[in-house]
Amino acid sequence: MKRTALLLAISALPGLSFAAGSNTISFKGQVSSQTCKVSVNGDQANPLILLPTVSTSALNAANSTAGETAFTIALKDCTAPTTAAQNVNVVFASTNVSTSGNLLNTSGTAKNVALQLLKDPGGSAIPLSNGTATVPGLVLALNQTEASHDYAVRYISEAGAATTGSVGAQVQYSFSYL
Repeated sequence: MKRTALLLAISALPGLSFAAGSNTISFKGQVSSQTCKVSVNGDQANPLILLPTVSTSALNAANSTAGETAFTIALKDCTAPTTAAQNVNVVFASTNVSTSGNLLNTSGTAKNVALQLLKDPGGSAIPLSNGTATVPGLVLALNQTEASHDYAVRYISEAGAATTGSVGAQVQYSFSYL
């Protein structure tokens, strides 16, 4: 009886190692001399930027824009730079971008509408053409532990003829401390 149980256990081992070999968990991280607490419009956990409702007539022509809305990315509790100001780049990333680098409407019902990120309110577009864009703007001043910068987002109808409905998109962000 013991011999049969031992043979069964040994014969099951190759199957176990095969099953274990096909599953992989990857871990990635980064060690930095600078870390900060981050907020978007004061929200550290789940930032949501609400754009105003706009008329389809405002997005009727190709590349028309409307509903620009500012938002603030802020850093606090950073290690204060002691020899010179420290530039901090924001890296925006998304896999759902148009060929023009705008955020596709992936969770809404409106057609021919995307969202365009701006470097500043009223500023130039942040093109996510390759899925990412590195944007300067945050600066930790000498001996300061906080910094903030205002960005903006707006509706854009690349082809024109926007239809009614909801608009929703997501973008991830990270920081490059220079």
